Amino acid sequence: MAPTVSPTIAARHDQMFPVLTDADIERMRRFGTARSYTAGERIVTAGEVSPGLVVILSGKVDITQAGGLGRSEPIISYGSGNFIGELAQLSSRPALINAAAVEPVEAIVIPSQRLRDLMVQEASLGERVMRALILRRVGLLESGISGPVIIGPPDNGDVLRLQGFLARSGMPHRALDSDTDPCARTLIERFHVDPHHLPIVLCPNGKLLHNPGENELARCVGLLRPVDANKVYDVAIIGAGPAGLAAAVYAASEGLSTIVLDCRAFGGQAGASSRIENYLGFPTGISGMALMARAYNQAQKFGVEVVIPDEAKLLGATSLAGAGYAVAVGDGETVHTRTVVIASGARYRRLDLANLTQFEGTSIHYWASPIEARLCRDQEVALVGAGNSAGQAAVFLASHVRKVSLLARRDNLDATMSRYLVERIKAQPNIEVLAETEIEALEGREGNLEQVRWRNRATGAETTRGIHHVFLFIGADPNTDWLADCDVALDSKGFVRTGPDVAPGHGLMETSRDGVFAIGDVRCGSTKRVAAAVGEGAQVVAALHAYLARNGGRAAEASSRKSA
Repeated sequence: MAPTVSPTIAARHDQMFPVLTDADIERMRRFGTARSYTAGERIVTAGEVSPGLVVILSGKVDITQAGGLGRSEPIISYGSGNFIGELAQLSSRPALINAAAVEPVEAIVIPSQRLRDLMVQEASLGERVMRALILRRVGLLESGISGPVIIGPPDNGDVLRLQGFLARSGMPHRALDSDTDPCARTLIERFHVDPHHLPIVLCPNGKLLHNPGENELARCVGLLRPVDANKVYDVAIIGAGPAGLAAAVYAASEGLSTIVLDCRAFGGQAGASSRIENYLGFPTGISGMALMARAYNQAQKFGVEVVIPDEAKLLGATSLAGAGYAVAVGDGETVHTRTVVIASGARYRRLDLANLTQFEGTSIHYWASPIEARLCRDQEVALVGAGNSAGQAAVFLASHVRKVSLLARRDNLDATMSRYLVERIKAQPNIEVLAETEIEALEGREGNLEQVRWRNRATGAETTRGIHHVFLFIGADPNTDWLADCDVALDSKGFVRTGPDVAPGHGLMETSRDGVFAIGDVRCGSTKRVAAAVGEGAQVVAALHAYLARNGGRAAEASSRKSA
């Protein structure tokens, strides 16, 4: 994007910054309104919601990215036929760049809703625009300048937490070492921040946050917005993993008003996979984060309202006209909807060690991303698990660390891991597979792990290693605690019961409550694979249409009768 970005981005300059023809512009006119800007006038301001996609008819505009440190970095200058915007404009979220008129500008402004209409109604033109918006976001991510600035020690648990959240949310950001970076020191002195109160986050809108939670940070940067309590959605989807996002894309593309809620970030457990190689259509493989980011952007293209991070807390009936259910979320907010799709997936299992929580966030990881890889570069790490996720993580980490000690409870990996991953692990000289081995103890100080002791179950032999980072990929339990008082039938392990298991004649994804469906890993009997989750997400939409056709405006009445 800027002159310093990677050669890959530089090589796609023409796709990132296409010049529209007169015919293209004529096709776009009906989606926007004419607007004039004077020389020096700010068209887009970082941290504020922009008017939309701005198509330049005449004049010149300078695009800069704000680094949050009192300076701007030039990106490019636009002229006639160029358009201003990136992914933030697709969903009316705050801009990440500044745009100012260098000379008088005549333009067409296409607001977010109409931009989505353009994507659908003008497919070939919409494809070019969408590709440009995505590539521009990639450029901002790689530049490491735009977005919020995190200041604190690089190995601080809260710094890692905030970095991880922003990275999984596809939000450009920058992290500065509070001990060594002069810009960080300047900000700490300017805002009179006590070192004990680090980390701090400087948002694009100029607001300073002191060690915020994910929800507070998301609201400050515009990822999370208030829920409209007066709107009734056709479907509320709980969970933004592969199943939930697939359901959202198919539902919205077929005209259903759709909202998706997730308490963490989009992607679910699939987003943690460093490389998925057995998903149809990607012969060279694709990272879980890249695959899920595409699904997330696709959902926004069709107008899905995505609310992340916001946790569903209770599912109940509502008296609001036209709605069947009320989903309690966030801080006293409510989503009203005609139907509900439970796609809340699973949560990571944890080792049964008394002091595990002491090291979580700094030394114990449930995710293997470039952030964690940088932390353990050239070190020995321990990784616990024997499934595909563990295998993918081990191979990824092996290219960054000195050694990976892979601990598995079984006597080999063949029964639980795909053959191609087993062969790849065998081929890595710095991965040691320790079969029938379990971690016995963790030792360290002040939240930093120093030693790990494990035991071979067959021989009883114990080994202690100087290891500072442990990765846990030991499976997951259904994320259904929030359904405890919601009259949704669960099996003995906490998975949602569906289909004939609930009642004769029930469809495969129907739960014990009318108009409530379950898909993906959270559903009892589901196949725990990305492709299966996506398939269920697509399949459930037919069931939604059938239910809505049967009930129509009587959904609320039917739910009230059942609750009574």
